[in-house]
Amino acid sequence: MPAQCAICGKQRRVANNVSHSNIKTKSQQRPNLQRVHVTIGGSRKRVRVCTRCLRSGFVSKAP
Repeated sequence: MPAQCAICGKQRRVANNVSHSNIKTKSQQRPNLQRVHVTIGGSRKRVRVCTRCLRSGFVSKAP
């Protein structure tokens, strides 16, 4: 299972750490994913959703 949001598809980004001497090494920036219970199609499922989708109201937690 990839580190990816089930709603918006946000996934990891690859960036460079740049030192003072301009040496570049790879780093990963991962999204802030939360495992929440969501009602989809009348059934309750557990999905990984980023916090921006939760905050914006694209999904609502199942009771």
